[in-house]
Amino acid sequence: MENRHILLPFFVLLLLLCFFSSFCHAIWLTLPPTGTKCVSEEIQNNVVVLADYVVVPDDHSHNPTLGVKVTSPYGNILHHRENATDGQFAFTTQETGNYLACFWVDGHNEAGKEVSVNLDWRTGIAAKDWDSVARKEKIEGVELELKKLEGAVEAIHENLIYLKSREAEMRIVSEKTNARVAWFSIMSLGICITVSALQLWHLKRYFQKKKLI
Repeated sequence: MENRHILLPFFVLLLLLCFFSSFCHAIWLTLPPTGTKCVSEEIQNNVVVLADYVVVPDDHSHNPTLGVKVTSPYGNILHHRENATDGQFAFTTQETGNYLACFWVDGHNEAGKEVSVNLDWRTGIAAKDWDSVARKEKIEGVELELKKLEGAVEAIHENLIYLKSREAEMRIVSEKTNARVAWFSIMSLGICITVSALQLWHLKRYFQKKKLI
């Protein structure tokens, strides 16, 4: 029993660290000589997003450049840059939905080869500047780590609230869809019964005219 009490904090810490790391994504993109490659992430409203990108040339004799465009779910351009070998974009989301970051090789790729790009995408608690927080609040070491864990717990709580609201929205949509399907089924059954009754009536009149019944 004592061992359980000792191990429990470590499991909680591991869970928080795993959740914390889920807000940070290191992505390796291979861009074709022509065309565009995009990455997207569904992010809720009022979340800080910070990303760094850099071209990793295979041949150091030339440095290819690329174009970058980041758009919001409603199509608003949040970042646009061309002829870049590296860069950074940061913003606070104003809309809930999929945020899209697109990369393409521009005309300075004389070799016509694929270009590798390293993208470090951070959202929420992972995008926070903890060095500035430590200097401002004059904390370090264990206190700083506890501050990070406190932020991770708050992020977990906000994410659970968001998921709960999405679940409620999906439940409402599902109930409306089920109600429409039920009404459609009842209407289809009524139409079938009406058509069958009309067919019987028509056949009865036909046989009566022919004096078969």
